[in-house]
Amino acid sequence: MSDLPPLQIDHVVIGVKDQLDSASARYRELGFSLLERGHHTLGTSNHLAIFGDDYLELLGYVPALASAQADKPMWQYPQGLIGLVFKPADVHDLAQQLKARGVPVDEPLSFSRPVTLPDSRVADARFQVLHLPADTSPGGVVFFCQHETPENVWQDAWRTHPNGVTGIREFVISAVDPVASARPFIKAFGDQGVSQVPGGLRLATGRSAVLFLTPEQLGVELHGQAAPAGTTGDRYAALTLRTHDLDAARAVLARGGIQGVIELPHRLIVPADQAFGLALVFTDRD
Repeated sequence: MSDLPPLQIDHVVIGVKDQLDSASARYRELGFSLLERGHHTLGTSNHLAIFGDDYLELLGYVPALASAQADKPMWQYPQGLIGLVFKPADVHDLAQQLKARGVPVDEPLSFSRPVTLPDSRVADARFQVLHLPADTSPGGVVFFCQHETPENVWQDAWRTHPNGVTGIREFVISAVDPVASARPFIKAFGDQGVSQVPGGLRLATGRSAVLFLTPEQLGVELHGQAAPAGTTGDRYAALTLRTHDLDAARAVLARGGIQGVIELPHRLIVPADQAFGLALVFTDRD
């Protein structure tokens, strides 16, 4: 059976539960220009940081608007990275292809949220999402998001950030057994783009990559700044972001009072306890 088209990251999800106010304040201190709060028809709420062709989503809920959200399965994960989201060519075709490969998936789910555009017009951002089975990755959820109205998400006015970030470079999973953790991805999509790296595996996703690293290797890469202490098993642990101006990122972190930043050649590492449960790495390397 032939491989599916190469994977490409659409966005990443940082779960903050009922802490949207403090999380959005912190991510502005980290140098991100966030969109005003959006409210999905499914009951969740968010703030987005829009990059070149991907974005970062702070996802949570406002108890007064969604009292039942706290019991949803997605909130079983620790605060931090909880979602890895890919772009599909066509979400319905993808569903059929995955079923043919023996990957059980439900039908795509449609939802939307209103958004105020830079010219003050209000429009709907509409999506169809296809979730992979829960056992695809025990560290969080994996799904595909087809944007029916991409023009209401990727606006040039939203792509500029004080920290100079232009896009996602690496999504890092802390995996006790990287080969076992990557196996569901390989079953679904084939082994194209998979390569060995020290302490784990790398899955190429366009200009970005998903890394499956042992906790020990992750500690080496992040100089000890990995997932919060006390977590066990697989964990979505870190995010590496490209910036066109590392000096700007350094300056904004200082102004924001971000503590414990590790400065290395071409990299700044923000500890997980300063970024709502995930280590953030800024790099000027492509």
